[in-house]
Amino acid sequence: MKRVVCAAIALASAASTPAGAQGALNLYCSVQVEWCQAIATNFQRDTGIRVSMTQRGSGENLAAIRAEAQNPRADVWFGGTGDPHLAAAEENLTQDYESPNSAQLQPWALTQWRQSNRRAVGVYAGAIGFGFNTELLGRKNIASPRCWADLVDPRFKGEVQLANPNSSGTSYVIIATLVQLMGEDQAFTYLRQLHPNVNAYARAGTGPIKAVARGETAVSLSFVHDAVVERNAGFPVDYATPCEGTGFEIGSMSILRGARNLAQARRFYDWALTADVQRLGYDVGRQLQTPSNRATPLPPNAPDLTRIKLIDYDFARYGRSAERRRLIERWDRDVGSLPR
Repeated sequence: MKRVVCAAIALASAASTPAGAQGALNLYCSVQVEWCQAIATNFQRDTGIRVSMTQRGSGENLAAIRAEAQNPRADVWFGGTGDPHLAAAEENLTQDYESPNSAQLQPWALTQWRQSNRRAVGVYAGAIGFGFNTELLGRKNIASPRCWADLVDPRFKGEVQLANPNSSGTSYVIIATLVQLMGEDQAFTYLRQLHPNVNAYARAGTGPIKAVARGETAVSLSFVHDAVVERNAGFPVDYATPCEGTGFEIGSMSILRGARNLAQARRFYDWALTADVQRLGYDVGRQLQTPSNRATPLPPNAPDLTRIKLIDYDFARYGRSAERRRLIERWDRDVGSLPR
């Protein structure tokens, strides 16, 4: 499937490549496929650099980058939750770079860059919350969730879906959020209590909200901007952010250590931080994350992070490779191994 997508992008964009192509770029992408396709096509059109793109969740891309460390197949990793980018930086899988466009960025984007020793920069941000199918909840006479405590209520038995943290950066952010809100032992007690209400642990972080939109599950744990995307597409979807507070992601970008096309990678990095390019996610796929370039307006109907009760998410600690691995291993033992 992924190889077909990659080939299709290369063929579709070849027709728009200017004469005198400027080399090649191998791109790993961890945002929605429509956005990935748009950045690949537009970068090739703007620069003449031929792009080969593979789209996967952030956890899967991190695993691939680790496996390919001695012979990197990609030059740039665009998007996906910031924690795996920080882990990649710590493991020396990425390299430092300072873009001339850094001065245009939000403080949180530059904080991510500094915490990663200049190896990962923030390109967007988004908050964790609950997505839900209003029609499905209405038919079942179930009140929508407003707080973390609501989701473990028996009324949601078999009605909740979230992703597996082994493949999904979204799910890891959820676990790290709960640990910071509740303390680690209480957070895993909560996740075990939630387990009977979970009908599936999806592979990708966007899978649960898409299942909500299709009416396959009533509630998802998702980034709330993805819920608005589904609502804007006409599905009976709404969202809430937890009353106790919630975590957020800093979607990031990194240049891989050993990149074969370093000049092209740096050119892409600079290009992706410009205000016009950061509009692409909304323009082509109605993606509603908060852009990192201060000159890029917040997309229409996008969740406003300033109105959400956000925790002081410790990106430095929970982005560490060992901490990420430890928490996911504990999830496997304490939650993932429980009978369905």
